Amino acid sequence: MTEFGKQSLQAILQDLKPRSHFSYRQQKISNKERNSGIFLYGFPGNSPHPLLIIPHQKGSNIAATSVDIINQTCKTCADESYTVDYIFCLTSLQVIPVSHVTNLHGLALIAMELALRNATNTVSGIKKSLNGTAFDPFALACLENCLELYSGSVRTIVDSIGAFVSEHYVIAKVWLSTVMEAVATCEEGFAEKKGEVPPLTKENYDLFQLCNIALCIIHLLTPPLPP
Repeated sequence: MTEFGKQSLQAILQDLKPRSHFSYRQQKISNKERNSGIFLYGFPGNSPHPLLIIPHQKGSNIAATSVDIINQTCKTCADESYTVDYIFCLTSLQVIPVSHVTNLHGLALIAMELALRNATNTVSGIKKSLNGTAFDPFALACLENCLELYSGSVRTIVDSIGAFVSEHYVIAKVWLSTVMEAVATCEEGFAEKKGEVPPLTKENYDLFQLCNIALCIIHLLTPPLPP
């Protein structure tokens, strides 16, 4: 198993539960809603997915507060899970403009939308690779398996977002964990042949980290069980 995959999958995937269907759709908001603490945000690029409603903060100290919440969230997640890369977390969230005017719920949505964009772009990249001549039959078979895993992951992340916005946090965490298992499986497939260099290591690592960050934030938002 890959270094980034083996560290947490056993612990994270112990309590996988049956899936239900959730979906989320594009929504329109009024100026009144925008002023009340909601921000409609679409990520750059040709994403086929709906825009998300991202909660945002108001006030003169937004900049300082947003930097603090991003830094503190990433630090907390890195402290609680040795599989969370603090620098990756910080840089990934900070480059998204709306992250500087949001709260913890918004950061979770941003991490999941980044994961969705990563998975969608990787599906496109794998399809191009399968149409090329750069890989031998073994690598092509691995890429076909990864394509299936990533295509399923796109749908699972969409369901995770739907579960999260519906406040079904446990289900959202289960599905994010499923995506993390899928990218580890993709990476491991190439290791079955000695000397094979996996062509998707960066994509796999990035998606694993983004889902792990979202997983941690949702855990922070999950109410504790009653005694």
